Amino acid sequence: MAFSRFSNFSAKAALATLALCAVTSSALAQDPQRVKFSTTAGAFVVEVYPDKAPKTVENFLQYVKDKHYDGTIFHRVIDNFMVQGGGFDAKYSQKPTRAPVVLEANNGLKNDTGTIAMARTSNPNSATSQFFINVKDNAMLNAPAPDGYGYTVFGKVVSGADVILKIKSTPTGAGGPFPSDVPKTTILINSATLEK
Repeated sequence: MAFSRFSNFSAKAALATLALCAVTSSALAQDPQRVKFSTTAGAFVVEVYPDKAPKTVENFLQYVKDKHYDGTIFHRVIDNFMVQGGGFDAKYSQKPTRAPVVLEANNGLKNDTGTIAMARTSNPNSATSQFFINVKDNAMLNAPAPDGYGYTVFGKVVSGADVILKIKSTPTGAGGPFPSDVPKTTILINSATLEK
């Protein structure tokens, strides 16, 4: 009888331990991850938050794993606003993308200085691979924003802020299909790699 009670207790304890491990594993999967961008202007690291923007982060990290960002440029740079890249190669050819992700702008994160957000068209659910880094607090991009939607912030720059400042200060003009805001000296993303 004592053995039977012990066996029953052990089974319950084992199940409880497995449940705890599953919860812990799930929590760990939501931990911030870091991506290092090596560019011709220097390197910077962004930390992304899957707990705040799960679909956006999953999408972004898949592009990193697929090496999509390697060989792309910062094609839109506006001092005192933001720097944008991740969609075009050095010849201004747009890289193919996967299906767009749903907007996650109502996640509590703001388009503050140093944050990274997804670029999109006027369709709120059109973000694919292009991202931008805010170089000032851009409250007008926060949800609900003037367009009623806002832009999804999903992380922030945690090192290499000086590189972002260098990019934002680069002289710009026309380039490729764009009439303005293109760096006159190409700023290439050599690689984007997961740090953890």
